[in-house]
Amino acid sequence: MSYQVLARKYRSQSFDQLIGQNHISQTLMNALKNNRLPHALLFTGLRGTGKTSSARILAKSIRCTGSKDIAKNFTPCNACENCISITSGNSIDVIEIDGASNNGVDAIRDLRDSAMFMPSSGKYKIFIIDEVHMLSTSAFNALLKILEEPPAHVIFIMATTEAHKIPQTILSRSQRFDFRRIPLRELTNHLKHICALENITADEKALWQIAQQGDGSARDSITLLDQVINFSSGELSEKSVTEILGLTDRSLIFEVFENLVHRSSEKMVDALEKLSVAATNPSLFLQEIIRLLRHALLMKANSNNSVLSIDLPNEEVETLKTLTAELSDADLHMLFDMCLKSMADVSRAHDPILVMEIALLRMAQAPQVLDLQQLLSGAVATVQTHPLGQSHSPKLSGSTDKPQLLPKVEMTKLAAAPATVSAPKPEEKKIPNTSSLLEFVQFVKKSEPFLGAKLDNLALTEVKDQKIHFQVKESFGFLADQLMQTDTSEKVQGFIDSYYGVGYAFSVTKTKAAVGSSAHSMTVQKEADAEIKLKDDWMKDSRVQKAQDVFKAKVKVIGKTDS
Repeated sequence: MSYQVLARKYRSQSFDQLIGQNHISQTLMNALKNNRLPHALLFTGLRGTGKTSSARILAKSIRCTGSKDIAKNFTPCNACENCISITSGNSIDVIEIDGASNNGVDAIRDLRDSAMFMPSSGKYKIFIIDEVHMLSTSAFNALLKILEEPPAHVIFIMATTEAHKIPQTILSRSQRFDFRRIPLRELTNHLKHICALENITADEKALWQIAQQGDGSARDSITLLDQVINFSSGELSEKSVTEILGLTDRSLIFEVFENLVHRSSEKMVDALEKLSVAATNPSLFLQEIIRLLRHALLMKANSNNSVLSIDLPNEEVETLKTLTAELSDADLHMLFDMCLKSMADVSRAHDPILVMEIALLRMAQAPQVLDLQQLLSGAVATVQTHPLGQSHSPKLSGSTDKPQLLPKVEMTKLAAAPATVSAPKPEEKKIPNTSSLLEFVQFVKKSEPFLGAKLDNLALTEVKDQKIHFQVKESFGFLADQLMQTDTSEKVQGFIDSYYGVGYAFSVTKTKAAVGSSAHSMTVQKEADAEIKLKDDWMKDSRVQKAQDVFKAKVKVIGKTDS
């Protein structure tokens, strides 16, 4: 008898054998038990996660005649004629169609004609359409009508890896089931179970590596296991799996990661030499590093130390915790960003290995990001720098090494946003003069920003006989003409009545001579005075003085923000 590959030999034959898809199994079992099975189902998800297997299992659960309690638990016997024919793909009443090779309208018309006939035995005729997204537009249109009003004896099960390519008219007439990526821990346990059935001794780390390369696909993982078994003799070890699949030794990955964490650039050079000898794929190696950084960030963010979302052996989880215990979240984020950029650089480089080596050296020489609160509280002492500017690991308080001065750093303080001017209260009496002009213009801007911008350039020169006299430079004479036009003049008069009270008139004149302070010039001066006061107050702050002492730095710039 010819050899049967492990992926076919250990294909799931019942719902309880499905790996990592409990939500699918439970839903379908409940639908069968409650007689609520839909006439059209769409299975979608990553390759090798059990879509076609689930379709066959569902077909056997419906048509099995060998199990006595099939009506209660819907677990097929896999021994009766119907179960055997469905497993082998030879059933007359369970028709499997490959959508990739039968994607024309004629194939779907044949399917539609066949669906009109009753099943040769049993209650249902089942059509399984694999890779349904490959159907042409005309084929989908031909399928649409029968999906909308199918015969009572027909069930359609469609499977696809690309659900976004299926028309909405088809999706709306089907119940969708999303198959998830299988967690590495479950894949590893499944591979261990297969090895036990095959009487093969396998190291757990070796199975972890195989599952990791399977990338969430049970079929891919089992196929790789089959390949490794064929090429190895005796026990499956981590070393043999690494050699056969062309992977990087996990110890070397953690060695590089440790050098990044400790900023050990000298040791990184030795590690790069090992990577060169091992002929490591740069993209895959950086993927491993960025995955470790991701796991480290998750562990630091997760207060209850749960590792459910971290697909690593327990031994590696503990190693990762130890390595990153003293690192700040900001430092891990910086390394993650640098590694992510390096992956993009490697993908388009003429010499990917060279780019990877320089990227790892750059990360190993990058300044370590420390927590400012710890620095200010004295928990961490001075960060030292190389005379040429290369940063090294931080020295803890009590170190006998003499710290060197850091380069001058820029510290930023956000200035307070200017207070908004509210309309005067009815009982308040506002006097029109130069000091109240700025508040008046800001009051106008709240309702009429464009009009307020025009008034921004006026200077209030005098108030005589209940008339407010504004002046504007001759270069802005057009503003005087605009403001004295009937419509605009009425608006300005309305704002004057609202702010200063009824009884004041106004005029706007042009002048070649220098005018007094406009609202705009007063705003500029006010901001300049506020900035000087802000800097003076901030420099007296004890926290700023402490930061300058810690960093051996000097404040150069105080920034402002509009927020």
